[in-house]
Amino acid sequence: MFFNSWESALRLLIMGFLAYSALILLLRISGKRTLSKMNAFDLIVTVALGSTLATTLLNKNIALIEGIAAFLILIVLQFLVAWLSIRSDGFKKLIKSDPKLIFYQGKYLKENIVKERVLEVEILQAARSSGINSMDQVEAVVLETDGSISVIKKSDSQTNTLASVDQ
Repeated sequence: MFFNSWESALRLLIMGFLAYSALILLLRISGKRTLSKMNAFDLIVTVALGSTLATTLLNKNIALIEGIAAFLILIVLQFLVAWLSIRSDGFKKLIKSDPKLIFYQGKYLKENIVKERVLEVEILQAARSSGINSMDQVEAVVLETDGSISVIKKSDSQTNTLASVDQ
């Protein structure tokens, strides 16, 4: 059906504006790190917020205040997880992974590549994206905590350090 009623359309417009506004306000109050690109857990929260917004908009049995309460619960829980992970190393290890070295000094670290399910072509693509045309120019490649791949070019100095990277 293409059109139910003007009442449904008006409800959707009002609920959409109010629910979206509430979500933006709550996200602004909670701070920049609430939905920053950190790990898979953050992606789940982002998807849950989107699902909650859609449900609030489209399900006539969900009141606006219930949708806002759901946003608030998700954001508060996300804030608590971030707060705890900063203050507790044990909790941080439970929630976040460590960066992992997958290429170092001319050698692919096969065990780490297999464990992290990374393809060598993905490493090569990351190198090309960094403007590198030969792996001879690469000191190291790191699979970051957010799933991105960082390429560290060789430098002329001998003081290369990879702080906080598991080998």
